[in-house]
Amino acid sequence: MKKLTATLGFGGILTPQDIRHFSAHFKAKQLKTGEHFQKDGEVAREIAFVENGILRLYGVTPEGDDVTKYFVRENQFIVDLESYYSARPSTEAIQAVVDSEIYIVHKSSIEKLSQEIPNLYIFIKTLSEAALMAKLKDNDFLNFGDAKTKYLEFVKRYPELSLRVPLQFIASYLRITPQSLSRIRREIR
Repeated sequence: MKKLTATLGFGGILTPQDIRHFSAHFKAKQLKTGEHFQKDGEVAREIAFVENGILRLYGVTPEGDDVTKYFVRENQFIVDLESYYSARPSTEAIQAVVDSEIYIVHKSSIEKLSQEIPNLYIFIKTLSEAALMAKLKDNDFLNFGDAKTKYLEFVKRYPELSLRVPLQFIASYLRITPQSLSRIRREIR
C-alpha cells in the first residue's frame, strides 16, 4: 500500500489525514497472469490501483481478435471511464498481463468519501486529466512509422514492458502481427 499512499499525495491536493482516510477504503486483491479485473460486458463499479504488476485494457474486434489499447503499470490507476460514469456495460476488458497486486476502491465509497473529503473530487479530476494526457502522449507514436519504428519507440518508452509483457500483447498494442514482431526482434538483436 506504500505506492498507493504515495500516489494519493500527487499534487499535494489531499492532506495526510485525507490520504489515510481514503486509502483505508481500498481493498487488496491479487490477480494471476490472465485473470481479469473487469470483463467485457460488466459495468465498471471499481477503480484499481496497480501496486505491483502490469494490466492491460483491451477490446475484441468483430472477427474475434483482441486488441490491446494500453498497458497500466505500477503506480497507475485503471478504470473503464465510459462504463464507470455511464453505468453501461463495458465494451472492453482489463486483464493482468503478469501476476499483479492491485488495490480496489468501489464507486459507492468514492461517492461517500467525496462528501467527507472536500478535495477528493478535485484530486480525482486532476488525476483523470493527467492520466488522459499521458495516454494521449503514450499513444501518439502508434500513428507514425513502420512496424520496426513503432517497436523501437515502444522499447525506448517502456523498457520494462518490453521485457515483461508477452509478445502477442505487444504486437496487438503496436497493431502488427506477432510474426512481424518476432522478425523485427530478430533483426535488431
